[in-house]
Amino acid sequence: MVTARIAGIGAALPPTYSQEQLWDDVFRWHFSRSRLAQRIFTGSDVHHRHSATEPAEFKAVADWSTAERMRRYGEVAPPLGLRAVRNALEAAATDPDEIGLLAVATCTGYRTPGLDIDLAAALPLPADTRRLLIGHTGCHAALPALATIADYVAARERPAVLLCLELTSLHLQPASIDPEQMVSHALFSDAAAALVLRPDATDAPRLRVVDVASRTDTGRSHQMTWDITDLGFRMGLSSEVPDALAEHVGPLVKDLLGRHGHDVPDVAAWAVHPGGPRILDAIDEGLGLDPNALATSRKVLAEHGNCSSATVLLVLQEILAAGAPTGPIVALAFGPGLTLYAALLEPDR
Repeated sequence: MVTARIAGIGAALPPTYSQEQLWDDVFRWHFSRSRLAQRIFTGSDVHHRHSATEPAEFKAVADWSTAERMRRYGEVAPPLGLRAVRNALEAAATDPDEIGLLAVATCTGYRTPGLDIDLAAALPLPADTRRLLIGHTGCHAALPALATIADYVAARERPAVLLCLELTSLHLQPASIDPEQMVSHALFSDAAAALVLRPDATDAPRLRVVDVASRTDTGRSHQMTWDITDLGFRMGLSSEVPDALAEHVGPLVKDLLGRHGHDVPDVAAWAVHPGGPRILDAIDEGLGLDPNALATSRKVLAEHGNCSSATVLLVLQEILAAGAPTGPIVALAFGPGLTLYAALLEPDR
């Protein structure tokens, strides 16, 4: 039986700004020197973030129409995505003309012809390459996308590429005293991350995509939203989300692991989407993890912020850069729905 393997991961990051700089230059004034906003920024555990929008532009961007924001996305996203995909292809020792499927996940920008077409032309990809755009799914999009392209690779025995690209800075909302907007603007960041799946094993370390599972609590769909408005996309993020994740993550992960003869203590590494410090604390609680189990996710949150769908791939890249674990890896991500996704990955032996 053919199994899809992660052969390489690549990233491309816009300019980096310190959280302190963004607070002093932009958000102190955006939130009218609110002490609550300052506490939220300080307590975010984010030290640096990436932004394709320069801080000097933020005041103007907050008043841009959605059409203006989409035009900027169309200018910035293609070269950023191209860098990430080329880096992943190089890491996987794969040529563009081998690719049978390109999947692009994004919830921060749309147009047609879209980012997938731009990449197909620039790489270039073969004319028969399939393309799939996964839009407006949110922070967990990388894992359902991974499941989809893994099925393709196993069935067609051709390599595939997944790109997750988010420009959340384009969705700065007009000034307000809404705590949910304070939290959102304290956490989110811009990034592109890509991975290559191949059907073959080589001497290079590879991770087999063993299984992907999901769990959705539709009764809590109001707790996380991403609404299209005339002034960009507006995040809704309830303070109840961490409690919901703590309730659901244990049953999700234990069922996934149990199907393959594993349990939580067997997991060698956790690639958990760092939605925020309270999210990571909730996963710790829900799974009863060792205090250091999510150290890589906390490091990525500190160094990159929450980059929406790209973040879990950044965590996985960080784990692999430290040396491939000898046992199973579980990747976890969360988004609107309220939805949890988990992927079980295992190194080739």
